[in-house]
Amino acid sequence: MKFTLTWLKDHLDTTVSLEEIVQGLIGVGLEVEEVSDKTKLLAPFKVGYVTHAEKHPNADKLSLCKVETDTGEIQVVCGAPNARTGIKGVIALSGSFIPGTGITLEKGVIRGQESQGMLCSERELLISDEHNGIIEVDGNWPIGTPAAKALGLDDPMIYVKVTPNRPDALGIRGIARDLAAKGLGRLKPLDTQPIKGGFESPIRVNLEFDGDSKPCPLFVGRYFKGVKNGPSPEWLRRRLKAIGLRPISALVDITNYITFAYGRPLHVFDAAKVKGHIRARLAREGETILALDGKTYTLTPAMTVIADDNGPEAIGGIIGGEASGCSEKTTEVFL
Repeated sequence: MKFTLTWLKDHLDTTVSLEEIVQGLIGVGLEVEEVSDKTKLLAPFKVGYVTHAEKHPNADKLSLCKVETDTGEIQVVCGAPNARTGIKGVIALSGSFIPGTGITLEKGVIRGQESQGMLCSERELLISDEHNGIIEVDGNWPIGTPAAKALGLDDPMIYVKVTPNRPDALGIRGIARDLAAKGLGRLKPLDTQPIKGGFESPIRVNLEFDGDSKPCPLFVGRYFKGVKNGPSPEWLRRRLKAIGLRPISALVDITNYITFAYGRPLHVFDAAKVKGHIRARLAREGETILALDGKTYTLTPAMTVIADDNGPEAIGGIIGGEASGCSEKTTEVFL
């Protein structure tokens, strides 16, 4: 379980130090695996603006970029496919130590063109394994802003190992509740108002299990009309990125946010792609599902699936299927 100190304080009103919180977590029976603060690691890196990018005259797969930094404009030779005019990235100047490669950057000449710095990928900064392109900085961050701040990584990250008997700690609010009970602050009230439905859901839910065994004893959902999907707001994207999740779209990001904040797993189906009604059942021998990660999984009767008339639409509690996944065209969803 990962969470940032700021996210914890959304639920816990406290003035105690990070060290006191760590000791408090240990005191309530949670194993703290690591506390990570990338501010120092990312100190040499800042936001830069690509004022001009063009094809390298001597290399098909390289770009020649003019990058505005807080100390002036420099030239960078870049091999990333997304390097282009008008984007903001994370710039490393000559003399910077690149943690992902273990080398200190020096000025050089690449295919006859001088390169005075580097536009960095996430892997080069040990943020993630992503290395298919350079980091693109969202938002109106000024040139020269510390990369840790612009990327939402200036907030200490706490890694807690959760044992199977502590599902209450699989949500940040549950952890905040424990810390409040230990006297490290006050649990902030949760203001939630019930929302009355205005119509009957055209999608019904059934549990289809034989005998007394019910791997899924309860399954509920609500139908929403008039949904507009698209990119999430910047604060939500930053919060998910900070704990290692890749923002996808507003609908998917909201479900991930709620899962981590409240320990309440959710999945959202594009209702227009669901055929008939939804049922929770055991998979049948030989059934397959193309999941949202692009992989096809062969299922066994030991697995619980969420299915419609066409077959499995999700592996219960694990991952959704591509067939009923949401897109920018989604206007009605079943949550």
